[in-house]
Amino acid sequence: MTSMRQTCSRRPSRTLAGALAFCLCFAGGGVVSVRAGPADERPYDGRLLRLSEILGSIHYLRELCAADDGMAWRNQMRELLRAEGSSALRRARLTKSFNKGYQNYARTYSNCTPSARLAIKRFLTNGAKIAQGLVESAR
Repeated sequence: MTSMRQTCSRRPSRTLAGALAFCLCFAGGGVVSVRAGPADERPYDGRLLRLSEILGSIHYLRELCAADDGMAWRNQMRELLRAEGSSALRRARLTKSFNKGYQNYARTYSNCTPSARLAIKRFLTNGAKIAQGLVESAR
């Protein structure tokens, strides 16, 4: 019988992590406003908030399923905040989305189930697509 550790790989998805890292390199390249409000909003904020929520969900579910990648997903979020958190309001919105993803799945799953493993796979795929889309729109 395959253990949960073998079923859920130990490292973050290379596709998502690579696309996110690439995205973060380009994200901070523009003019950054320190004011909160419309001047601090970006056209891609909806996708960025969704990516933050996905990172929170993955962080909870991978830990629940004993993936042994510890703080990898929280660290990805920290990098996202470093690149995109140009104001306290912006950082708070991104953090709120991460926490929303984490808390939604903490309420839903208390054990690693086949459904939780499927959710992880879907989040990895969806997160990679969002990150890749952000990279492509930055070009």
